[in-house]
Amino acid sequence: MNTLGQAHTNPQQLIESANALALDEAHRAPELFLPLKQAVDQERRPGRFVVTGSANLLLLKQIADSLAGRAIYVHLHPFNRRELLGRVANPPVLVQFLGNGQWPSVTVPPVTETEILRGGFPEIALNPSVDYALWFEGFEKTYLERDVRDLRRVENLLSFRRLLRLSALRVGGVLNVSNLGRDAHLPESTARAHLDLLETLMVIHRLPPFLGNRSSRLIKAPKLYFADSGLAAFLAGVTDIRSGMPESLRGAIVENYVLQNLRAALEPHLRGINFGYWNEQGRHEVDLVLEYGRQVLAIEIKAASRLAPRDWRGLEAFRAITPNCVAGIVAYAGNDLMPLGKNLWAVPMQVLLA
Repeated sequence: MNTLGQAHTNPQQLIESANALALDEAHRAPELFLPLKQAVDQERRPGRFVVTGSANLLLLKQIADSLAGRAIYVHLHPFNRRELLGRVANPPVLVQFLGNGQWPSVTVPPVTETEILRGGFPEIALNPSVDYALWFEGFEKTYLERDVRDLRRVENLLSFRRLLRLSALRVGGVLNVSNLGRDAHLPESTARAHLDLLETLMVIHRLPPFLGNRSSRLIKAPKLYFADSGLAAFLAGVTDIRSGMPESLRGAIVENYVLQNLRAALEPHLRGINFGYWNEQGRHEVDLVLEYGRQVLAIEIKAASRLAPRDWRGLEAFRAITPNCVAGIVAYAGNDLMPLGKNLWAVPMQVLLA
């Protein structure tokens, strides 16, 4: 009997017979989790069981026990730029900046269009010869559609795929589930269930608003992002982010790339860091707000290599009403790190992600 079959029919024996066990795609056998809990309670030996999966176990309804108090949960992001460049020996630049208020001197190559379009999935990121468009096509048809069927009944797979692609076209935007469902020809309740499923599969994530200051005009809906910029670009039909596409979508794909890299790089170093965005309707907005303890950092992301004063007006407005904002940063595609005002900086994208 194969391991999956044993996990379904006799999970207790499978767990008890193992001195050490690694279980991949464990969400396919929810029967395992109660025996796991019992085995851990009988012998508290760290590292005896390693459980991995391509879905967020904490969001799965069929998982009867979360192993609370018995497990450490680690979110494995796609490869980030620091890892791919072999720069993980030193703390991230932003960690150093938050520590002493100084920008360390670093020399790193500029972020390229290819990096953004390929993203950080291991098979693509570690093998430049892989045709990433072909790989993403297979990923959509196998992993997404297969796991959709495994985790939840989806009656109309075509509608689900349409919603997935429409979501990619809305990356970086404030999420309006009603409008998204309408465009996908789905009831709002179905669209919401599909989005929940995509978040469970760790394909998308919703960035919450930063509500640390008072304003009746603050937008309180989340923004929609994908776990990987390459996947978002593929599903949106983006093959060239330099020209021939709407500026808003171009900027959103770059924004997605910066966010996924910052989350992957900072979360291991700054435990408890929160990511959000700020939008005062009709007035100002900030793409990304990082909150760590009492420190708040505001980041505006620009795909352009040149900046104008309008590019940091949102940062100035945010800092004016957020006393604990230690700095505002405009991350851009240029090469010069330069001050724009008091505690306001223009930082090359490659430096910010180093």
